[in-house]
Amino acid sequence: MSLQVDIAKSLNGFELRADFAAPEGITVLFGPSGSGKTTLINAVAGLVTPDSGRIALGERVLFDAAKRKNLPAHKRGVGYVFQDARLFPHLSVEGNLNYGRRLAANPPSVAAFDRIVKLLGIGDLLARRPAKLSGGEAQRVALGRALLSGPQVLLADEPLAALDTARKGELLPYFERLRDDGGLPILYVTHSVSELGRLANQVVTLSRGTASGLRAPADVLADPSLVSGGVRGVGAVITAIVVAHHADGLSELAAGGAPLFLPKLGQAIGAPVRVRIAASDVILSRQKPEGLSALNILQARVMGLREGEGPGAIVALETAAGQILSRITRRSAKALGLAVGCEIYAVVKTVSIAQEDIGG
Repeated sequence: MSLQVDIAKSLNGFELRADFAAPEGITVLFGPSGSGKTTLINAVAGLVTPDSGRIALGERVLFDAAKRKNLPAHKRGVGYVFQDARLFPHLSVEGNLNYGRRLAANPPSVAAFDRIVKLLGIGDLLARRPAKLSGGEAQRVALGRALLSGPQVLLADEPLAALDTARKGELLPYFERLRDDGGLPILYVTHSVSELGRLANQVVTLSRGTASGLRAPADVLADPSLVSGGVRGVGAVITAIVVAHHADGLSELAAGGAPLFLPKLGQAIGAPVRVRIAASDVILSRQKPEGLSALNILQARVMGLREGEGPGAIVALETAAGQILSRITRRSAKALGLAVGCEIYAVVKTVSIAQEDIGG
């Protein structure tokens, strides 16, 4: 089932215009603060009424301005996870989860309840009150409550924004599981390139209220005009398979046949992973480097060279691991004699790739 959105909304001088269809999996709504991301998902949820347009889940119409149809929020079949957990403090975790079940048009079975509790790893929290939960635990419970409401679409409005790095690391794998289990369109709001790289099946970018159609995550991450930090934030995402965990604290991956060493991962041997590699963490050499501490040296071919008005350049590289990017100076590009089609070596420092940029 897909979610179709074609709406316009004027709100206190702000103009939102969105037209896209989100299939099953995670569609990331990506853009800076104030670009309209929350207004957009609130319109899907029924908390904001568009001025015109239509919203539908498969064949079921949630909103149609022309036909004067506007289902109330509680009848839309929408699960919503906010930035803060918004759990009922007087209820236990189990009570909060059962509140979600009571909202469902067709309440989930006991088996479905148990499956979601197991999926989110909250079985040992059922008797606790929200005040006794960590931020990450509370968000997992909030996610469980949303799923137990029997939604046909899940909305997540920057659900990790209030968490520290460690708690974010705890919660991201659960969104990965939801994405990979399939069955639900998920709109996930963020302005984090790490979350986009790890989670997105597709991306809708927003800028000053205007939403793009669906875009590939790699295209968005490679565009300096879209990522926070501009050229400093660009990068690429590659997929790989875990092939070994070594005694010296490194994990070895196979990325399209090329070996890639990273700080030890929690994934099992044989597990697929996504790795975001920042362009600023990739250096280039015309000859195969020797005598370096870097372990990741990839043979590459230059596929594109983009120079800005400043001193920097972004080099697109095709490697056995997939396409990656390198951010160097224009002076370095000239000294290396870089041009489309030339052979080059890309060097990626093992420890430069953050754990938050590695996902299942």
